[in-house]
Amino acid sequence: MATADYYEVLDPRFGRLFNGSAQVDKLYTGCRWAEGPAYFAAGKYLIWSDIPNDRILRFDETDGSVSVFRSPCGNTNGHTVDRQGRLISCEHGGRRVSRTEIDGTITVIADRFEGKRLNSPNDVVVKSDGTIWFTDPTYGIDSDYEGNKSESEIGNCNVYRVDPTTGAIEAVVTSMTRPNGIAFSPDETILYVADTGRTHGGPANIMAFDMVGGRPQNGRVFAEPTAGLFDGFRLDTAGRIWTSAGDGVHCYDPDGTLIGKVKVPEGVANVAWGGPKRNILYICGTTSLYAVRLMVNGVKLY
Repeated sequence: MATADYYEVLDPRFGRLFNGSAQVDKLYTGCRWAEGPAYFAAGKYLIWSDIPNDRILRFDETDGSVSVFRSPCGNTNGHTVDRQGRLISCEHGGRRVSRTEIDGTITVIADRFEGKRLNSPNDVVVKSDGTIWFTDPTYGIDSDYEGNKSESEIGNCNVYRVDPTTGAIEAVVTSMTRPNGIAFSPDETILYVADTGRTHGGPANIMAFDMVGGRPQNGRVFAEPTAGLFDGFRLDTAGRIWTSAGDGVHCYDPDGTLIGKVKVPEGVANVAWGGPKRNILYICGTTSLYAVRLMVNGVKLY
């Protein structure tokens, strides 16, 4: 297949980020809604969520096999790996953020704010200081498809920060309609958050916030989608955003320019960097897991 079958160059800067002979590989199919990939370098494997099927799947990089990592799993959505190599998960069904300890036990990081149950935590990232940042839209309580239908107790969809020492939970962004994907710039001076508010009559964009005194300020629109909605995303070491979209993965330069696309034959929900050199972009499409080897390296999460 030709380069054009896998990549769309919209700006010359994108041309040097991929190898034209590197195809987009389908690694697994059979999910109802694939989401939330997270890579474990020590084990050379990737886990991701199949939310409606209430299971976490595991792809073994050494032999290409796929197995069930956990089921049931509380309809987990987004995952990340913390600085100690532990799995951090957003549970729609459990309406909480949890951590899987090294011995396999599960610790609840956050399930309430000001005494009220969270909506349905969606995506999560851990900052270098150990603070845990997550988004909390209502998708897991809007219906029984991705969680358990219920009313929002908080009455708003916020971005939260959890102090790793005290466990204190703070709402740090309260102005978004449906905050979704979340990530920091490589130097952690900018917090990026996707808003999928179009599903509830609001905006569709990625917002950028300056980190001032450890808190996000000066929110502004970084980008608006040209196909579908932005959901989850990750950054490379040069600060480019590789984000989910309706027709694949869109790559944005730090200046906000859409410079190119990695074409995927179904809508994309989230991505994660993997491989020994963090140059494999794992892609969760609607029903399938894909991967592509790129000429860039992802930001190391731990």
